Amino acid sequence: MKKTNPSLYILPYIFLFLFSCNEALEEVPDNRTQIDTPEKIGELLTAAYPQASYATFLEPRTDNAQDKGPSSSDIRYNTEAFYWRDTNDNTIDFSNNYWNQAYKAIAQANHALQAIEKLDQGEQTDALKAEALVARAYSHFMLVNIWAKSYNPNTAASDLGIPYVTEPEDVVFKDYKRHTVAEVYAAIEKDLTEGIPMLTGAYETPKYHFNIDAAHAFASRFYLLKGEWEKVVFHSTKVLGTGSIGLLRDWANKYRGLTYSQLVQIYSAAEEPTNLLLISANSLFGRTYATSRYQLNPKLNRALFNRSTNPTTKNWAYPIYGNDEVLNIPKQFEYFKVTNPSAGIGYPFVTYVLFSADEVLLNRIEANIMLGNITAAVADINLYLSAKTLQYNPSTDSLDEEEIASFYTTDSGKYHPWYSIPSSHLPFIDCVLQLKQKEFFNEGMRWFDIRRMGMTITHQDVFGSTFTLTKDDLRKQLQIPETAAAFGLQKNPR
Repeated sequence: MKKTNPSLYILPYIFLFLFSCNEALEEVPDNRTQIDTPEKIGELLTAAYPQASYATFLEPRTDNAQDKGPSSSDIRYNTEAFYWRDTNDNTIDFSNNYWNQAYKAIAQANHALQAIEKLDQGEQTDALKAEALVARAYSHFMLVNIWAKSYNPNTAASDLGIPYVTEPEDVVFKDYKRHTVAEVYAAIEKDLTEGIPMLTGAYETPKYHFNIDAAHAFASRFYLLKGEWEKVVFHSTKVLGTGSIGLLRDWANKYRGLTYSQLVQIYSAAEEPTNLLLISANSLFGRTYATSRYQLNPKLNRALFNRSTNPTTKNWAYPIYGNDEVLNIPKQFEYFKVTNPSAGIGYPFVTYVLFSADEVLLNRIEANIMLGNITAAVADINLYLSAKTLQYNPSTDSLDEEEIASFYTTDSGKYHPWYSIPSSHLPFIDCVLQLKQKEFFNEGMRWFDIRRMGMTITHQDVFGSTFTLTKDDLRKQLQIPETAAAFGLQKNPR
């Protein structure tokens, strides 16, 4: 039998089925043929989002992680990520699991789209189609930005991307190929721009679906990576309007005085205005984010969160808890789903924030800087700082252009995106990237900035050995899972 690629998300145990290859090729992998009402399609779309964590294996790769020493917990996905090693583990919280879950989510979206095409009930199915298209675009967007090179219009037409899947999988084995980064981005943009105008946001739990604000937030991030600054500002402003502290995560005021337990719960709460899209994923991160060996150590804590890094010269409002071995900001809330009460058996789930108003504001700041709209960017920087700085007083703590420019780096060797940054804009870009680094600490977001900005980072262990990831290091593209590569999907160079 000819060797072909398996379904991108079917795990290795599929090959243990005791039937012949011919029988396998005729087998429908799931029973979705009776999805014949809008309600059933809506239920299908609840699983059209990657139900897995990327923070677990991306955050330790960044400059947000350092060695806390052998007395801390050695968690394998944490250790392998810190040393930028390729992995071949499909269990939860590893990169391969995210790959599998993302393609599973894509399959859900594609089956929904197929059912919508057959049903076609006007506005009701148009809204479902919109969610399916935007959700499909999102999963592909995450995959291409983890397993392929960051977008560069000068090389995207030849850079290896990932398979962009637009048809339902109706066989166990199916041929796939890696599209180029340019092809993947074009397909993402097509799905995204087609889907957004049809979104209605009429969900029982809107924060767990691509509501209108979440979709514009996605577009804001997408165009930021493409360097299309006007579109970043447009989509960001769709979410933010003219800007209000009420849309930001208000560490300085609203969160001040809350207990650790309250902070963990409110961070990813659907009621929190800044949270635009949430996902509940099977994950152990709620138990390991503070105890893992390669996380926040005292030296890194000072480098990131000391008041000397705040341009207002006041203290940051971010709450750092724990002793030297468990320093953390409370974010990851675990819900344990019990499957056997008498035995105490079940599955841990963590709620993750996929998009927030904070990110959207920071995207708009960066885009306005690149457009030369420094006055608008500075106004947003001051708005942002007012929610992140203790005892912020707008009459005395608001910064002007000169104060920001003198506080942040003018080192032209720090950032190497595909586009040029004017020297006069560099301190403002450094400002927004440092603000993002703090705000999304331990969420994996820093990895995407490291990639797109061509940053070099260094890790050091407690024995003094250093390990460097250069700006063009091939390990910035995670290796394709062996279960996909074994059936012909081209691996990333090493």
